[in-house]
Amino acid sequence: MTKMVATAAALQQVERGELDLDAPVDTYRPEFAELQVLDGFDGDTPRLRAPASRATVRQLVTHTAGLSYFFWNADLVRYEAVTGLPNVVPGDARALQAPLVADPGTRFEYGINTDWLGRVVEAVAGTTLDVVLKENITGPLGMDETVFALGDARQGNKTPVHLKGEDGTWASAGNVLPDDPEWWSAGHGLHSTPRDYIRFERALLRGGELDGVRILSQEMVDAAFSDQLGGLEMPTEIASADPATTDTLHLGPGWTWGYGLLLNTDDVPGRRRAWSGAWAGLLNTHFFIDRSTGICASIYTNSLPFISEHEAWKLYGDFESALYAAL
Repeated sequence: MTKMVATAAALQQVERGELDLDAPVDTYRPEFAELQVLDGFDGDTPRLRAPASRATVRQLVTHTAGLSYFFWNADLVRYEAVTGLPNVVPGDARALQAPLVADPGTRFEYGINTDWLGRVVEAVAGTTLDVVLKENITGPLGMDETVFALGDARQGNKTPVHLKGEDGTWASAGNVLPDDPEWWSAGHGLHSTPRDYIRFERALLRGGELDGVRILSQEMVDAAFSDQLGGLEMPTEIASADPATTDTLHLGPGWTWGYGLLLNTDDVPGRRRAWSGAWAGLLNTHFFIDRSTGICASIYTNSLPFISEHEAWKLYGDFESALYAAL
């Protein structure tokens, strides 16, 4: 669940006056201006065009810059297949050459927006993302087990990813993330523990402060938990383009996006209250922060596919319902 941690680091830079959310991304990362919009295919030849506008940093934060993920966009799956461009998971820096699939500001498209946001954060800070997060988020909050690269002493504590075989039994698939990527991704890649990550959740629950350490202002946390889509609609469903990686995400109505957080605009009966903030990690880790009720919670597996409807997603819902029933 790296994205919200990296987003918080970007919001810190905004508060310090170092980063302008409304500035074009290429102000900080000139190479972003080279990206084009994938507008279809002529046979197996991708059809590319210039974007109608320059994507802003704010659009990276809200997943409205036009970038996508291969597992939720069939055109991007096809583009990677015909061009040989890697996706972002293996840690190859060429993955950032992936085209946009929509003009900036025209729709919510969940994708490698936060990966690019991390590159912006690095440009502003003048150092690498691992250092930024350690100095500004994980270090101050005492999250000492939250790191990108695991040393030898920690490797034995790393839970391998599990997949279900055709016979219905779970088996280890080993480790998905490389320990020596070419770049630190703000969209994925942090290793952590439930005990560590709940400290980050609690800081957001408490308005940006925990145990006397403030990582964000109350006003910025309020903004993160507010609708930031600017009139664009949150999709009610995001179809899977790679069933081995993820199921289709069935959200339904009543959701929007803040700064790095999925927000429910109405109470969920028997569960979280309106304007709770939540998100997840690809390997079926989930968290939510309900500021109205005053609780935060998270649940962890290490499995694929993401949001498996009858297993991980159901377990998450059952866990939340049981928690609220016990309050």
